[in-house]
Amino acid sequence: MKKNDVIPLKAYTDPKWFDLEMEHIFSKTWYYAGLMEDISEPGQFKCIQAGLNSIIIVMGRDFRLRAFHNMCRHKGTQLLRAEGKAQKSITCPYHDWTYDLEGDLISVPKMSAEFANLDKTCLGLKRASVDIWRGMLWVHPEENPISITEWFAPVENLLGPHQVEHLVEAKDYKVVEEINANWKIVVENYIDHYHLAQLHSGTLNMYDHAKAEFGFAGPHFAFWEPLDEEYAANLEKHTSMPLIDHIPKDQLGAYVPMLFPGIGLGESEAAWSVFHVIPIAVDKTRVEVRTKVMPASDWEFAKYSMRSASFWMKRIKPKYATEDSKHPLGSADFMQEDIYVCEQQQKSFQSPYFELGPSAEYGESPVREHQKVVLEYLKPFVPEK
Repeated sequence: MKKNDVIPLKAYTDPKWFDLEMEHIFSKTWYYAGLMEDISEPGQFKCIQAGLNSIIIVMGRDFRLRAFHNMCRHKGTQLLRAEGKAQKSITCPYHDWTYDLEGDLISVPKMSAEFANLDKTCLGLKRASVDIWRGMLWVHPEENPISITEWFAPVENLLGPHQVEHLVEAKDYKVVEEINANWKIVVENYIDHYHLAQLHSGTLNMYDHAKAEFGFAGPHFAFWEPLDEEYAANLEKHTSMPLIDHIPKDQLGAYVPMLFPGIGLGESEAAWSVFHVIPIAVDKTRVEVRTKVMPASDWEFAKYSMRSASFWMKRIKPKYATEDSKHPLGSADFMQEDIYVCEQQQKSFQSPYFELGPSAEYGESPVREHQKVVLEYLKPFVPEK
């Protein structure tokens, strides 16, 4: 009988494992940095913490995106925070060393008196990489890494036919959740097919889980399942939002890939979401979800919502009707159901009495495959089992 034991249990509880993952996974791979419309004009910038690296994305006067390590070449002070609009330059708050938007050092206070013979051309900002893929911004700490298209090539043809650039962000759908669980527990729950028909029997029943197709393509996970027959039979009436108009009918369904490391996509008939798993500590993870939909008026969305209300009232149910609606298992909210089980697992993993049970041969195979990918990155740095 198989178990989910490709990596040891302490990989979920030991801060040393977490530190290794930050150094050798999240600091060395392409990292999701937001949606391409987050930076749209010269001077606009965004700071990203990618593993151990703080990286600035900034648009130059030539409308080109550039990425730099967010540290002054004088003493390493962080130059910018969060996101905003720089004017024509970036100035360190410590000693006012100043760089242009192309990363070149252009000004050093008291230069002739304090830094005789200093060559400013040798002290530009350390360059990183930025690229756009499927409407998303991505950064990499190296100046010349593997290209973004090469990195995602194994999974590219297994993603949804969604034209992300033609959708608009639904501001009200932005979700941020702090989960008291290791990031791998969150990812493993996301890719675990076995739990869908059980935990989410009342909340994700608009898809036919029995016909799901899934598996790993390189380090990335691909997943697709068709619409449930009853939902699909009268889709235009049952959908709660305008359908995405460029998806061919024979390709409708839920595409739910997990890009390594920790970037889930939820690509459905009416919405496209990015589910960003951000490790905070060995037992804490932040999840940020941003969603894009068809461009349409508020009235159009209200019309779909009202028209489908009776269908969804009959269709969506809590896991346990006996639970209060404030309890995750009584909430009829699939995300709260997932958070609940992730946090319960983390608690059990820390108990000296816990031991792994058997792993579902088919439905939990992605969990074991994800553990193999993690181990492949960390193998040189952790002892043999």
